[in-house]
Amino acid sequence: MSYKCVVCGKGSSSGNTISHSHKASKRLFRPNLQSLNILLDGKKTREYVCTSCIKSNKVKKAI
Repeated sequence: MSYKCVVCGKGSSSGNTISHSHKASKRLFRPNLQSLNILLDGKKTREYVCTSCIKSNKVKKAI
């Protein structure tokens, strides 16, 4: 399973980490994903959702 938000599709992006000597090496910027029980197409499923979608009420939590 890929590291992506089910709602908005936000995923990992790559970039550089810069040391004190300004030497660059590759790194990943990963979104803050949380595993939630949500209603997806009327069914209760456990999926990964980013915190910005949770805060903006784009998902319906399943109880």
